[in-house]
Amino acid sequence: MRAAVYRGVDDIRIETLPVPEIGPGELLVKVAACGVCPTDIKKIHYGTVQPPRVFGHETAGTIVKVGAKVRGFKPGQRVGLHHHVPCLKCHACKHRAYAQCALYKKTGITAGFEPAGGGYAEYARIMDFVLPGVVPIPTRNSFEEGAMLEPVNTVLKGVKLLDLMKGDTVMVVGQGPIGLIFTRLLKLAGAKVLGTDLISERLNLSRQFGAARLCNPEVTSLRNEVDSFTRGRGLDAVVIAVPSDEAVKTAQDLLRGGGNLLLFAHTKRNAMTELDLSKICVDEKPLLGSYSSDFTLQKEVADLVFSRKLDVRKLITHKLPLDETAAAIKLASRPSPGALKIMVKSEAS
Repeated sequence: MRAAVYRGVDDIRIETLPVPEIGPGELLVKVAACGVCPTDIKKIHYGTVQPPRVFGHETAGTIVKVGAKVRGFKPGQRVGLHHHVPCLKCHACKHRAYAQCALYKKTGITAGFEPAGGGYAEYARIMDFVLPGVVPIPTRNSFEEGAMLEPVNTVLKGVKLLDLMKGDTVMVVGQGPIGLIFTRLLKLAGAKVLGTDLISERLNLSRQFGAARLCNPEVTSLRNEVDSFTRGRGLDAVVIAVPSDEAVKTAQDLLRGGGNLLLFAHTKRNAMTELDLSKICVDEKPLLGSYSSDFTLQKEVADLVFSRKLDVRKLITHKLPLDETAAAIKLASRPSPGALKIMVKSEAS
């Protein structure tokens, strides 16, 4: 089979690999679509993990082989995949910190080499411990919608962490694919959303996803917009959906006392910045972090996506073939007008 293999910093090569062999408790899936995720981009661009690996974890496809001990799945089923699943029994899981679970941190999908998601390949092996993360795709829905289950899950987890009341005001910084999902889910949760971005096309789409107000900080005073939006009270919450330290500092000043600040894009290890800690302590503005998905939200996420209450199809702007995976990653790594969610499509599907 063909696969896009990570061979080093910014080095992705199309290679021929053997189709993965599966064990009695595993599945083999023919990959149809895989979204390009910023976390994989950072690993590739900064070389934070050792090569070789086959990345891609926002994956959907068709089951082509079922292990002898597997129940509940059959060849021909169209499914969305989750590459991490928690044990639900350890200390971290009991505290609902599923992404800190030792089992969750193991990657359970591979197309070869060290397991790394395997979505940038024609076939992927689904290991037994992540079978609970395999979600059937309804007949009317596309593979691309199935591939969006994992990123939508991560956002819904962040929304719930904010513990908002109906009518609360929330600023979402960055209206890329993740920021737009935040905007829509916050709207569905009853919040009033102020969406900010530097790209006008993304701001226009933000309105469609439910933003009550829009702001390009390079054109309009963000402080004035927030004061008007909240009637001078300050924001109840801010979501930082871009890896901008300056946005974090600005957000601290725009929150009301007791308002929550959620970091969602600061995933690079050892990145340092300066903050006024008294705003966290004295002003009681908690600094929160949210990373990866919440297994217990799978059914809720599937309903949101497959019912199209959150219509993820509007986010997908480019579908590139597997042979152009490197180009897909490059396109997704540089925010630009007309480009949002980039999908890699396997020609084997």
